[in-house]
Amino acid sequence: MQRVLTAAVLVPLVLAIVFWNSLPALTIAAAVVAGLATWEFLAIAAKHAAPAIPRVPVLCGVAVLFACAYFRPEYTSAAFGALAFILLAICAFRLPPPQVLPATAFSVFALVYTGWSLTTLPLISAQGNGPSLLVLLFLSVWTGDVAALYVGRNLGKHKLSRLSPNKTWEGAVASLVATVMVISLLLLLANELNRRGIEVLSYPGPALRTLLLATLLNIAAQLGDLLESAIKRGAGVKDSGTLLPGHGGVLDRIDALLLAAPVLWYALLAQQAL
Repeated sequence: MQRVLTAAVLVPLVLAIVFWNSLPALTIAAAVVAGLATWEFLAIAAKHAAPAIPRVPVLCGVAVLFACAYFRPEYTSAAFGALAFILLAICAFRLPPPQVLPATAFSVFALVYTGWSLTTLPLISAQGNGPSLLVLLFLSVWTGDVAALYVGRNLGKHKLSRLSPNKTWEGAVASLVATVMVISLLLLLANELNRRGIEVLSYPGPALRTLLLATLLNIAAQLGDLLESAIKRGAGVKDSGTLLPGHGGVLDRIDALLLAAPVLWYALLAQQAL
């Protein structure tokens, strides 16, 4: 019940931010989520024999990445490179030599995993049909997650991976099928709304291309879920935190999004290049 109640609050909130179509608001919201997820990840990393990670500098680095994504996206790569060396210097001057490399590695990975990955959300939002693309992204992730959970729990018999013993092949297939079905309904809804002159959702191009993109996003989301499970299992923790009742921590809630969002962004770049 807690899981359902939490989702009942979060889903409308996310959709409200998306359809508000305010780039500053979405960037700030994504940055806050990234900061919380980064803090949880660094707490997990502390259990991986890297207890002295400089958390505040890493969080500042995440903030810098979001500032670049909002003001000058073309500088994001350069900023990331500079931040990596700054974190190395901080670790080198603050920590005993044996801790410098692991602390730096976890710090830099945090910038990528929970920082840079979510900077793609404002980049996607800034596209011509940005809100529609974000709806596609979130529905692909959410639908797959719900289908995998309930089908896997009730019908799953074949284990998917040692990384997450609760995941099953039945759940994975159900996740993919459910995502394609829901996105098909989304496309029908978008066409009907456009026919009536209500331009809220826009998915130009062949429907098959959008469905293939949804399939790719679902696969990326499932992989993102498994990767976070591997990180947690390595640290011997079940949940990344307790902030979201029924869901665990923020990182637990967005693990699939951390891979799916960059996949969508690069798919858009590839499409524009063709």
